Amino acid sequence: MGTGQEQVKRELLLDGLDCANCALKIENGVSKIKGISECSVNFVTKTLSMYTTSDMDEQVVEEAKRKVLRLEPHIRISEKGQGYSGQSGLGCASTVNSVEQQGGEQPHSGTHQHHGHQHTPGHTHDHGSHAHDHETGAHDYHSHSHSHEHDHGYGHDHTHHSHAHQHSHEHSDAESSDAHAGHSHEHGAGQTKTLLTRLAIGSVLLAAAIWSPLDGWAQLSLFVLAYIIAGGDIVLQAFKNIIRGQVFDEYFLMTVATLGAFAIGEYPEGVAVMLFYQLGELFQGMAVNRSRKSIQSLMDIRPDYANVLTGAGEETRRVSPEEVRIGDHIVVKAGERVPLDGLVKAGQSMVDTSALTGESVPRELKPGSDALSGFVNKNGMLTIEVTKTFGESTVSKILDMVQNASSRKAKTEHFISKFARYYTPVVVILAALIALVPPLLLSGATFADWIYRALVFLVISCPCALVVSIPLGFFGGIGAASRNGILVKGSNYLEALNDVKVVVFDKTGTLTKGVFKVTAVYPEGARSEEELMRLAAIAEANSNHPIAESIRAAWGEDIPSQGVEGYDEVAGHGIKVQVNGQEVLTGNAKLMEQAGIAYTKPQTSGTIVHVAEAGQYVGHIIIADEVKQDAAAAIQALKQLGIRKIVMLTGDARAVGEAVGHQLGVDEVHAELLPQDKVERLEQLEADKLPKEKMVFVGDGINDTPVLARADVGVAMGGLGSDAAIEAADVVIMTDEPSRLASAIRIAKRTRRIVWQNIGFALGVKVIFLLLGVFGIATMWEAVFSDVGVTVLAVLNAMRVLRIKDV
Repeated sequence: MGTGQEQVKRELLLDGLDCANCALKIENGVSKIKGISECSVNFVTKTLSMYTTSDMDEQVVEEAKRKVLRLEPHIRISEKGQGYSGQSGLGCASTVNSVEQQGGEQPHSGTHQHHGHQHTPGHTHDHGSHAHDHETGAHDYHSHSHSHEHDHGYGHDHTHHSHAHQHSHEHSDAESSDAHAGHSHEHGAGQTKTLLTRLAIGSVLLAAAIWSPLDGWAQLSLFVLAYIIAGGDIVLQAFKNIIRGQVFDEYFLMTVATLGAFAIGEYPEGVAVMLFYQLGELFQGMAVNRSRKSIQSLMDIRPDYANVLTGAGEETRRVSPEEVRIGDHIVVKAGERVPLDGLVKAGQSMVDTSALTGESVPRELKPGSDALSGFVNKNGMLTIEVTKTFGESTVSKILDMVQNASSRKAKTEHFISKFARYYTPVVVILAALIALVPPLLLSGATFADWIYRALVFLVISCPCALVVSIPLGFFGGIGAASRNGILVKGSNYLEALNDVKVVVFDKTGTLTKGVFKVTAVYPEGARSEEELMRLAAIAEANSNHPIAESIRAAWGEDIPSQGVEGYDEVAGHGIKVQVNGQEVLTGNAKLMEQAGIAYTKPQTSGTIVHVAEAGQYVGHIIIADEVKQDAAAAIQALKQLGIRKIVMLTGDARAVGEAVGHQLGVDEVHAELLPQDKVERLEQLEADKLPKEKMVFVGDGINDTPVLARADVGVAMGGLGSDAAIEAADVVIMTDEPSRLASAIRIAKRTRRIVWQNIGFALGVKVIFLLLGVFGIATMWEAVFSDVGVTVLAVLNAMRVLRIKDV
């Protein structure tokens, strides 16, 4: 891979990916392709993400597609924003259902007409949260009327009253009858009925074989017929996978176990195990599908459409949000979702921001207010001028961040991936040893008895419970956090929050409101308050610092620019500027000392801005910042969660910093710090903590990028509408409430608790049944519960993380 090349992220949608083991195989296989630096498969959103270099991206993507189809031929591959590739047709009816379940677009014949923009390979309009309200099996797979509304992430010309393209779903009878190409774990209503019918027929034939007076070949024929009807597709898939070199999967294990039962004359158990396995897989697929829907419903914030003013009076045209351009005016009626970021031009209304912030209290919007995509209009009608395209709007960034969070995996997930890679082969080898060694070494031991025990081992050897439930648990935790206005960029950061023992807060804009007000003006010499304020306002005219804004607001008049030149902002000190040939300085005590100017040192807890002109001190201005309402409660909550040390960093005067620190109850205050000093202080705190402890830095995302990057977990406050905060941090708190950090840590702790419950439960049950199998106590019936039953229970337990309340 060439050095110096730009890293490119490419994403593929894998429709029909309904087996967690399959996802793991694809991830391991694709990651070995030359040119791919990083690869992950999100089982929940069925997305393959990979990083490569810009000079190799096309060939790498093609090789990745070939690898996926070699491993799982039934999967339909599409690159985000482009068409499908893979086998002709959908390959299996359950895959049709998986496309529908995910809310993805069905394959189209012909080309799509793009409006407004073209999708580049790196374009990331996500599908994971599309709000299709499809009832399972509600469509005939051979003819779609498409009277329902679509909610696409593409830039196609999809309006909700008409479709500008025709669907050509050419599903032949042969394709739709291939009910188990790849044996999808996710079943549509049609497949569910077919499978249940097969299981019912198999059960009747099994009962007839057991209790009928038939014997010999007639009885065996009934057992064989029951077996083929119940599990013929499993056996067929196992042989297909063996031909492709994939031996150690669940199809192979179940085939060997059940055929082995037939070989030793345990016909009833061979059929019964296959019946219960199929039934268990059905329940597992339903549980996983329900979990996917639950997680994706948390992020159901994508707007369906936009009402664009046409310019002819008050007439509007309903279009896809992707078609709207910057400068267009859109109308948002009561009950509708704001589709794109913009500025309110007309109208007044209360909006529900809970989808973005987790806040239940409505916010008022009026002309001049910023309206962000994802807000829900509660009453009046708003006219909004669009300021960002849909791809750059808040809702797109949030969806992209949450849905791609699983690409940054937690250590626990990496452990489970490695564990699953070796667990199945080891158990198969042990099963072979159990079948062969005891009969050869122990007197009285029979091959039939020990082969049966080995078959029990095989049934238990699939690690599905872990491979499915662990990623679901972490993704559910990320979803629950997003519902509470906390965006976590990866499972690794969610897991890291569990080990946080040191929390470092920036003061201004984080613990305090960052809204400065001039509270007192103290001129010296013959200067008046007005003269002092005028000089300060002129000096601070071009600064965007909150202190400068407060001085300009207090001055409240036009600021003269004539005769002003040589503007110089000295980081961490203040401003130097030439006014009518005289140097004017405004800033802190360091600036005065640097210039060798004697100044007054007032005893006050406010921020002091000293002013000097032509080398003479002319007075100082007191500016106060208000502590946030929940700041003290946030510090208290963190201490209750076991945070060992809470530190506050500020560039403000020591007296101000210590006053705020004492008021809030923080453990350490470091004041009068320049931006580079904050990084050094953070490194000192890093050196003082234990190796396994994590440190969080919380800032407002403004000028905090180096510190956010240096901390184990960087948290940006007030991310709503702040691109800088969203880009810079690992965790983004969408509101201005520091107490949400404690909420994030609680969610992280609950997520890890549930994940480890699943690990302990799954491994514990499997170990118990493995031992029972060795000693001849467990039968294959119990082994099936150990395999499929545990998976279903683990998935349902993982979903408890979504029911977090009052965090």
